[in-house]
Amino acid sequence: MEFIYKTLDFKGSEQLEEFARKQMERIFNKISEVQRAEVTFFEGASGNLENQFCEISLQVPGNDIFVKKNATTYEQAIRLAVVAVQKIIRRRKR
Repeated sequence: MEFIYKTLDFKGSEQLEEFARKQMERIFNKISEVQRAEVTFFEGASGNLENQFCEISLQVPGNDIFVKKNATTYEQAIRLAVVAVQKIIRRRKR
C-alpha cells in the first residue's frame, strides 16, 4: 500500500503529515484492499473562513473513493474527510 502526502502552495509540517497518517490508519484498519492513498492539502479562497481543504483519494479494486472536505484547520478538514470515507466504505459493504 502506497501513501502519498501532498501540500499545494505551502510547505507542510512533519506534524501535519504524521497527523494525516494517523487519521488514515483508521481507514486502513477498515478496508485492507487499498492499493494507494493520496492525501492533498490546499487553501481555498481567502475570503472564506473555512478555506483549508483536504482531499483523500483511495485506489481500491472496483470504484475508487474520492472525498474533498474543508474546515478552518487542516486537522479538522482531514477528520471530516476520514469520517466521509468511512461512511462510503460502510455503504459499499452492504
